[in-house]
Amino acid sequence: MNQLLVITFYKFTRLDDHASLRDAIESCCDSNDVKGIILLANEGINSTIAGPREGVMAVLDFLREDPRLADLQWKESSAGKQPFRKLRVRLKKEIVTMGVPDVDPTQLAGTYVTAEDWNDLISDPEVIVIDTRNDYEVEIGSFERAINPDLQSFGQLPQWLEEHLDIDAQPRVAMFCTGGIRCEKSTALLKQAGVKEVYHLEGGILKYLERIPEDESLWKGQCFVFDERVSVGHGLKVGHYDLCRACRYPLQASDRKSEHYQEGVSCPRCHDQTTDEQKARFAQRQHQVDLARQRGQDHMA
Repeated sequence: MNQLLVITFYKFTRLDDHASLRDAIESCCDSNDVKGIILLANEGINSTIAGPREGVMAVLDFLREDPRLADLQWKESSAGKQPFRKLRVRLKKEIVTMGVPDVDPTQLAGTYVTAEDWNDLISDPEVIVIDTRNDYEVEIGSFERAINPDLQSFGQLPQWLEEHLDIDAQPRVAMFCTGGIRCEKSTALLKQAGVKEVYHLEGGILKYLERIPEDESLWKGQCFVFDERVSVGHGLKVGHYDLCRACRYPLQASDRKSEHYQEGVSCPRCHDQTTDEQKARFAQRQHQVDLARQRGQDHMA
């Protein structure tokens, strides 16, 4: 089977007419056999899509016909099979939800640091290194010395920064996330609060794993991605994690051996967090998935 192209991209730019863009983007993706998720908001676009290379590039060309997206940048990886079950083009209030009004990364954001210069920055003991991702993402991999704020959602980060960072001390702060978008907002928030030296990893963890050889890397573990690959490692090779279909958390081999694991229904993390009614519904869904699998079909749940 030919390798499919997977691309991630985002751009903060004013799209006041974002609702009117949805149908045309959806039609372009459908006609080019491209699946994935595209988020549109007044503040811009955020997406991961996958399909045949020529189809994905056709979608990019279509998007870049809009002058506001003409300089759209993206990151590439590959997959042996389609990592998305369907296409979703969604209208949102924010393309990455922080919940803080008037934070505008197009006007004020941290200093980009390339993957090649990142090691030197985060090796400086005076630099505070913050992982801005959710707890389940950090759990399977992060950079050495990085602080884990233990977030359940990105919207919790502003409060954590307020409680744990002494703005008056003018700390030197380095932030990172999967593809860069969360850091655009979080560094903008700190700059707006008055922190002068704020840095973020250009292109995120994915660009770092793509460019930096494993023997030179300060990354430990895997990087969670929000599609059917679940995780990637150095060179963006697909990792060894599966996904719990009940709670959407990554699972390793030991999790799947647990007495609390039932495919599509529960895992050690969520088995006591759902009701019997929910488990019954999940079990029915998994039954439909199994039937589709036996017929050699994809289940679109």
